[in-house]
Amino acid sequence: MNMSVKFPLNSKSNYLTPEQVEEFGRRVEEIRREVMDNLGEADAKYIYKIRNFVRYSEIASRGMLMFGGWIPPVWLVGTGLLGISKIVENMELGHNVMHGQFDWLNDPSLNGANYDWDTIATGDDWKHTHNYVHHTYTNIVGKDHDVGYGLLRVSEQQKWEPRFLLNVPMAMQLMVFFEWYVGAQNLHLEDALVYKTKSWKEVWKDSAKLRKKVVRQVGKDYVFFPLIAGPNAIPVFLGNAVANVIRSLWSSAVIFNGHFTEDAETFEEDNTETETRAQWYLRQIRGSSNFSGTQGLHILSGNLSHQIEHHLFPDMPANRYSEVAPKIRALCEEYGVNYNEANFMKQFWSVWVRLAKCSLPNGYSDQVSNTIQKVKNLFSFAK
Repeated sequence: MNMSVKFPLNSKSNYLTPEQVEEFGRRVEEIRREVMDNLGEADAKYIYKIRNFVRYSEIASRGMLMFGGWIPPVWLVGTGLLGISKIVENMELGHNVMHGQFDWLNDPSLNGANYDWDTIATGDDWKHTHNYVHHTYTNIVGKDHDVGYGLLRVSEQQKWEPRFLLNVPMAMQLMVFFEWYVGAQNLHLEDALVYKTKSWKEVWKDSAKLRKKVVRQVGKDYVFFPLIAGPNAIPVFLGNAVANVIRSLWSSAVIFNGHFTEDAETFEEDNTETETRAQWYLRQIRGSSNFSGTQGLHILSGNLSHQIEHHLFPDMPANRYSEVAPKIRALCEEYGVNYNEANFMKQFWSVWVRLAKCSLPNGYSDQVSNTIQKVKNLFSFAK
């Protein structure tokens, strides 16, 4: 088959003939069409309910911090609620609206082209790096910048460099400052810092929109709200800072679980110009991973717990992913395509196993696997 990307040979998915791939893609498209032709009032009510939660939870949490932030229990509740509010705004509202999932409502405030979320990344930069680059070239090494963010080695197809020995600690600090890394992602800072293929003058020029957004976000959370809090300025400042870190830790964990698990495949570029829609569908499934959980977990993850379905149907309202997931899973079982799904902690563990393996040059992964197995056996014995 003249595939447009080179698929790994050691995949858990069966080989499909060209005819099988196209039939598989046709049936995926049928599942998509069935939902997209029946969007309506229930979907509208859902997104408005999410938006109302974001609005009212932010008002409540900021009120607690502003008027009672000096009381430890109030500070804890207010900071936690603000963190949750920011998570839902980022994941279930902003991310999905900016994918154009609710453009059909003709509501300017929920239009993907207009919406700009409450985070450091500008809407325009994010829609380029994420909506276009990542969703078009998903997991193709050298094309999809989300494969390691220029910081991590998450595939043996990436050339090993000594800096990747710090893969695991770098991933940890990436999680803490995830908001900032996503904001700066479109600048490709590794080209200036590591490879010297980009000048700092070019970085400064390219960062014009980002700098304006940084001023707005920093001014809002760390200047405006602390100032109007008067004597509660310090609790408000700290509450905002902690809430932003809570959001970064959670959103990065969700993204890692959707893309960096051991069974999430990466691909080598061949000729993406000849890739058919069916081949693209197949690549999205093989390069993504889901995690199971409660309805609350799905909402907090922006329904990226259904990462497979999101990559198949990025413009489908995310509240419908739970409806189509069983159909996609059954279709994958029928064709022998690996449907990568497990509970949250199992997927999260496999992310760190992968990061540890990829921190070393190719050929050393077996040693890492043996060490990890010994640690697991030790914990099992301790129990």
